[in-house]
Amino acid sequence: MHFAQKPDDLADRETLLSMSGLEFMQAILNGHLPAPAIAQTMGIRVHAVADGQVTFCGTPEFNVTNPVGAVHGGWYGTLLDSALGCAVMTKVPKGSVDTTLEYKINITRAIPLGMLVNCTAIVDHAGRSTCVAHGEIRGVEDGRLYATGSTTCIIMNFGGA
Repeated sequence: MHFAQKPDDLADRETLLSMSGLEFMQAILNGHLPAPAIAQTMGIRVHAVADGQVTFCGTPEFNVTNPVGAVHGGWYGTLLDSALGCAVMTKVPKGSVDTTLEYKINITRAIPLGMLVNCTAIVDHAGRSTCVAHGEIRGVEDGRLYATGSTTCIIMNFGGA
């Protein structure tokens, strides 16, 4: 997987709108399109893509800690928002994109620094103009639940199907 290093590395509007959201997410997973820079910054990446479901993986390191040395809540939020939005993207038709209207997270326990986690998001409802999804962060080795989240995203059609 390679990450965008500058704006020109990202898919242009024509490329983005020529693909379904599922095709777009598969292109990032397969390395045909770069992952967004935020993924590299946060130490996360797309791990699996299917229709209505996406899994990210990541390992929080010291660079994402808060002033007391724990994993910052924004890391949990970024990981969940990314997985939730990308799961929704898999339901978006060609000629459209999605963006987050709102999301909510619940942190159930602290993730130890250096622990590999998976964040799986599943679409619950995919409508014409909105989608709803839920997800969770679990430890890969221990299987423990570290956080849950949900989102509502808006679908914006730019002349596609």
